[in-house]
Amino acid sequence: MRLLLIRHGQTPYNVIGALDTGRPGAGLTPLGHAQALALPGALRDDPISAIYASVLVRTQLTAAPLAAARGLTAHIREGLEEIVAGDLELRSDKASITTYLETVSGWIHGDLDALMPGGENGHTFVARYDNAIANIAAAHADDDTVVVISHGAAIRTWVAIRVGAVGSADEWLLPNTGMVVLDGDVTAGWSLTRWQDEPAGGLTPPDVAAHDVTGAPAGEAIAEIRGTG
Repeated sequence: MRLLLIRHGQTPYNVIGALDTGRPGAGLTPLGHAQALALPGALRDDPISAIYASVLVRTQLTAAPLAAARGLTAHIREGLEEIVAGDLELRSDKASITTYLETVSGWIHGDLDALMPGGENGHTFVARYDNAIANIAAAHADDDTVVVISHGAAIRTWVAIRVGAVGSADEWLLPNTGMVVLDGDVTAGWSLTRWQDEPAGGLTPPDVAAHDVTGAPAGEAIAEIRGTG
């Protein structure tokens, strides 16, 4: 089957560079809604069988226009939510952002024992994302194409670990409504078909002072925060 893993549209916390991982989470900015509205056109040639979203409201708002255009229901699934920031929730200071990104980068490079302060470790994250994807895959045929609206750090980290795409995770942006396309299945494994490092509808934000915390590669973001990039 084919998985279209799509990051949600822009949120207010994306604009200010804050860690928003709690439930229900922020909604979308006007640009975020426009990005969501652009998805049906951007995916018009994809034979979509089903649409899934995380429990955080921003993914559901992003999925809604596509679901309406295809006459489908956006199914909400536990496990697809963003990597939990824990004690760093809603923080935007350099120390907190660096800690979050270094922890995520550690998971990507194999240190799944690393614990997000007050949050989850890599094993817990991978297990719950694996379970969500396995449940989705079990409901579909081998030739189905399924859209999963999820989150920047979550998509990047799970793809790096499960597909072995550490290089892509380290190098490529995953902006709001950016997309990673995987082919395969749970048993045989997944292969990376495409990493789309631009918004699916082509709608990009104006320059803002804050870094896109969960959209940029962790190493690049850390270097920028430290003033070495």
